[in-house]
Amino acid sequence: MTASSSPSRWRQTLRLLFHLGRAIVLLLIVAWGVVAVNLELPGPRWWVLATLVAWIALGLAAVAAPLWQPRRRGLVIRLLFTASLVALVLWWQRLEPRLERDWAPDVARQLAVERVGDRVTLHNVRDFEWHSPSEATAHWETRHYDLTTLASVDMIVSYWMGPAIAHTLVSFGFADGRYLTFSVEIRRERDEAFSIVGGFFKQFELNLIAADENDILRLRSNVRGEDVYLYSVALAPEARRELFLAYLDEAERLRREPAFYNTLTSNCTTLVFDMVAKIVDGLPRDLRLVLSGYLPDYVHDVGGLAPGVSLAMLRERGYINPRARAVPYDAGSRTFSRAIRDGVPVADETADVTPGEKTHEMPDAMTGKPTDESAEDDATGDPITP
Repeated sequence: MTASSSPSRWRQTLRLLFHLGRAIVLLLIVAWGVVAVNLELPGPRWWVLATLVAWIALGLAAVAAPLWQPRRRGLVIRLLFTASLVALVLWWQRLEPRLERDWAPDVARQLAVERVGDRVTLHNVRDFEWHSPSEATAHWETRHYDLTTLASVDMIVSYWMGPAIAHTLVSFGFADGRYLTFSVEIRRERDEAFSIVGGFFKQFELNLIAADENDILRLRSNVRGEDVYLYSVALAPEARRELFLAYLDEAERLRREPAFYNTLTSNCTTLVFDMVAKIVDGLPRDLRLVLSGYLPDYVHDVGGLAPGVSLAMLRERGYINPRARAVPYDAGSRTFSRAIRDGVPVADETADVTPGEKTHEMPDAMTGKPTDESAEDDATGDPITP
């Protein structure tokens, strides 16, 4: 009796595990559909809620389908759920990113590029004066750069949600003391806020911001109160140039072909890695590219930071917040950029000009020197409330 009942028990156990696994998969599908419909289904709120109720009811019925009697009823429920899932997936696949929406003011414009040889003209460079996390005076500028004077590359990591999650920015320094920062971000609509979950569900378009450090770094360190760290990156002159041009190519691509932001696969760190990987051979993929708060550890391990300096020392010297807060906005961009680099170890000793070597100069506001580069400012003094 024991021998004959043993296979029966195994069959029952396997059947139970099968139905349990099936129920878990169906519940995950239902949960995915709930988030997708809630975030992306157009129409009035009552229509979205009605669709959610119908989807959840059908999903739970499909989970319980093996218990339905007669069995034909359970089969009908399964077929209805399968048809609904197919319709949901087809609708999801048809969602397309767009260029025209009611964008938040700080992401309303996209970077535009003109290039003639080594001369580059960038339109819609952002240089906002931030008064609070949601209020600023808007300045969109046209700036001119000579690629032969590109002197340095810095990585900035801004921690806004614990030690594992950070925003990555890359700043390029030029021989005349100017810096330009690139930041891969979501392109929010007006009154829309960032959501990690929404980043998985096509809620945001992808955007590439080119901005003055006095705007984009000051916003994070001084206004939002994030912990911001700056690291000098070791790149040969030709690699620096290629990376700068890769950013410009990406900006032009996004102007032609909008794309969705994705929290996991298309974000502020993964896109930068993809650009760098085309320039520097053999870079390994690593979990720290997803957990971007640990990106400095990764770059240090592959030899991309200042040689012979411990990561702990680089972090200590690279913490810009106290220095950034000591410089008023009106002191100007060059004063701000010099101040935040004061004491930061320089990685690339072969640079033609190393801006970090100038960080101990007195601020321009104290010496009477001009504080900023010349730029054609096509939108000054406009208050915004994103």
